[in-house]
This record gives sequence, structure tokens and C-alpha cells, in this order.
Amino acid sequence: MNLTLYAHPFSSYCQKAIIALYEHGLPFTLKRINDGDAGAEEEFAGRWPMLHMPLLADGTRDVMEATIIIEYLERYRGTAPSLLPGDGDRALDVRFLDRFFDNYVMTPMQRIVYDAIRPPEQHDARGVADARALLDRAYAWLDAHMAGRHWAAGADFTLADCAAAPSLFYADWVHPIPARHAHARAYRARLLARPSVQRAVNEARPYRHLFPPGAPERD
Repeated sequence: MNLTLYAHPFSSYCQKAIIALYEHGLPFTLKRINDGDAGAEEEFAGRWPMLHMPLLADGTRDVMEATIIIEYLERYRGTAPSLLPGDGDRALDVRFLDRFFDNYVMTPMQRIVYDAIRPPEQHDARGVADARALLDRAYAWLDAHMAGRHWAAGADFTLADCAAAPSLFYADWVHPIPARHAHARAYRARLLARPSVQRAVNEARPYRHLFPPGAPERD
């Protein structure tokens, strides 16, 4: 095992993979992308022309996309708890929730962020409104889903929670989770108290100035 992660600590999708690495206690080398390391960026572009972080290099094998990286890391977890249940139905639940957080929280959050950093003449008011509406629906669904649950898929921390942590962390900055959704807000707080998540968040603190101005940067 010789793991190298091409990523940026402030990226939500990169944090998703980093949290899994910390959960399993796996050593890895971080090569920062978009952080002034021209050599790392050249290597990254040569390995993955799509230029979409994160990418995990394991020797000569490259693994792309955060979800696939987390599934790949299962082979190296040793005695650490699995992030993907062996039971078929429970595994499907976890994979569904992973897609929920990526598609219905992470994606609209990023749409709002990207719009904020564009020049004024390129702003997409309708797109931002649609993204906020989608987040409202996602928060409401998540609040009902989390009633009586500790982690997204039940009692165990899983792949779904690796996806939930950065997506809810940043989404609450750009479109706060309403106070009435107490279950969703409590779940976000539990995620941020998890040691692996705390570590990823703390390592990204020096980059908070990169976030669009005007968004409250709360943990």
C-alpha cells in the first residue's frame, strides 16, 4: 500500500475521501491541487484529464471519484469498522444516502458558491433560486429521516456520513438549515464533533478566506 491523494483540503468532495482515510487510520501522502504546487498539478492532469478532485493513487493504480475511493479503501481498513455494510439491503441504504448528500445537498450548495464567485454579468439568479429550493426540500427530507437516528444509516458511521459531513458543513454556510429542522441540525453538529471530521475541518481552516464573502463561517 502506497497511497497518494491528489486533493485540496478545502474541497467538499476531497474532505469526503479524507474523512474515510482518517476513519480507517490509513497513512497517505497529500498532494495539494490548486495550491501552488505545479508539480502535483502536472502529475494530476496526467493521471486524470477530467481534472476533477479527488484522485487516489495506489502505486500504479488510480482511483477517481470520492465514493469509489472510499469503497476502494475498504480493502485496507484492517480492524477498523467498515464504512459499507456487508448486508445487501443495508449497503443499498448507505449508497442511496451517499447519492442523496452528493446530489441534493452538495450539488446545489456548489451551484450557489460558483454563482457567487462569477462576475456579476454571469450570475444566474434562477439557477441560484432553484438550488436554494432544492436545499429546502433536502433539509426537510433529512430532518424527517434523522428522527430517532444517530448516523445517516442508523447506529454506525458509514460512507453516507462521509458524504454528509462536508456537504452539510458548507451548505449551512450558504443556505442555513432552518431552526425548525432540529433533527437535521443536531445531525450536522454530531458530524462536526466526530474526530475524523474535526481533523478535516481544522486542516481546511487556513483556506476559509477562499469562500465567497458574506457567508457565515460557522462550525
